[in-house]
Amino acid sequence: MVLSYPSPQRLTVTQAEYQRAWVEINLTTLADNVRQIKRLLKPQTQLMAVIKADGYGHGAVMTAKTALQAGADWFAVATSQEGITLREAGIQAPILVLGAINSLEEIKAVVQYNLQPTLCSPQQALIFSDTLQQLGCDLPVHLNIDTGMSRLGTAWTEALEFVQFVRQLPHLELVSCYSHFATADDPDPSFMELQHQRFKEAIAQWQQHHLEPPMLHIANSAATLTDSCYHYDLVRVGLALYGLYPESHLRHKIPLKPALQIKARITQVKTIPPQSSVSYGRRFVCDRPLRIAVVGIGYADGVPRALTNQMEVLLRGQRVPQIGTVTMDQLMLDVTTIPDLQPGEIATLIGRDGQDVIPAEEWADKTNTISWEILCGFKQRLPRVYLD
Repeated sequence: MVLSYPSPQRLTVTQAEYQRAWVEINLTTLADNVRQIKRLLKPQTQLMAVIKADGYGHGAVMTAKTALQAGADWFAVATSQEGITLREAGIQAPILVLGAINSLEEIKAVVQYNLQPTLCSPQQALIFSDTLQQLGCDLPVHLNIDTGMSRLGTAWTEALEFVQFVRQLPHLELVSCYSHFATADDPDPSFMELQHQRFKEAIAQWQQHHLEPPMLHIANSAATLTDSCYHYDLVRVGLALYGLYPESHLRHKIPLKPALQIKARITQVKTIPPQSSVSYGRRFVCDRPLRIAVVGIGYADGVPRALTNQMEVLLRGQRVPQIGTVTMDQLMLDVTTIPDLQPGEIATLIGRDGQDVIPAEEWADKTNTISWEILCGFKQRLPRVYLD
């Protein structure tokens, strides 16, 4: 059985008035990011928009439709189920599945939904060819060449034999060969350059054996922003599509804006006396009277518990500190500086309110992780509100 992912609840702005918390996505901003990336590319280089993990938390279907209208040429997903979700939403653009597929049922689904799989090894290629023989059809395929990521793919030193093997198998139409950088966001380019050199050596070997290389691609967001020498026929852009930079040293390359904001409502406001403890574990004890606000969002929604007593939230354009342990469904704020705050008012956890901004990178820095993980962490029970 092939299952498709459930679509996140989508609300109008008016319907959001009744929600405790939600993810707000500006589609105009997302489209602008796509156009900025396209302007960076060579005319012959196509843009593959990476929308795995439900479009990095932005909603895969709406992200894909917006990116397509703004100029994206391809889509990349991690799993066949993610690709099926796009097809069932009516998206017809080519879709590359980056993950490894081995089972008969999944191969049948890839054929049924016109997806394009990644082949990582000769053994996997043989499974595909045999299955397609039974189905009586051909299938476009892409080869993953491992140049130093040590994840999926065949070693670059064996890339020639891999390409030769796939080309002689029936029912496999070789569309592209690609690799993936491990350190493209590192200011030190030495390992990226080593991987790039290995990729070029593999290509040169194919040419020496009179094998015309298919489409080639190696650039993720960071490499796309770094230098056009990495662009080749396609670039696979994920994080930058959503308006975030892989590292601060890449910010000057093109102007990008985050498309996502996290908002939640104040559900109660009250005053607590000195020496009161707040939330589980008594990890915050006040030394004076405090005006506190309870916000209807917690770690079950994607707010890391590790942000306890570390994060700030925007209220009326002003930063206020979060206090006490972040709980499953709620967190508390010190709103003493806003004495007339009322239940129902909106707190911005990530995003802009007035002149101030709390970026996803701020959460990532404070929890010793990366912005990718922060974006992908917002759960399905948070409805997505789309703004044009």
